[in-house]
Amino acid sequence: QVQLVESGGGLVQPGGSLRLSCAVSGFSLDLPYYAIGWFRQAPGKEREGVSCISMSDSSTYYADSVKGRFTISRDNAKNTVYLQMNSLQPEDTAMYYCAADVRVITTGLIPAYEYDHWGQGTQVTVSS
Repeated sequence: QVQLVESGGGLVQPGGSLRLSCAVSGFSLDLPYYAIGWFRQAPGKEREGVSCISMSDSSTYYADSVKGRFTISRDNAKNTVYLQMNSLQPEDTAMYYCAADVRVITTGLIPAYEYDHWGQGTQVTVSS
């Protein structure tokens, strides 16, 4: 049974940083046919793809809104994917979710509807 558990959210001041974790169980990140993505959803807004990473070649992709500020990475030993978020702004406030998609080839951000498994989310609030 695949499970994804997010953690690391919280309240941070503008300009601050947070690192989100997505702990994966039910499959190994060593397997080359998964991609893990991060999404966010603010109240009253649609879910937005933030970043994703391919397990086959570790290629990474980012939304324009976070490029240069966020970094996605993986730790296979801990079976965990991270999202390092720097220079946070109030517009980054949202519930953040990680998701897993079964695929070998990743060429860009993957649409939400293609993901097979989702975590429960972790809240990120950026406010002074």
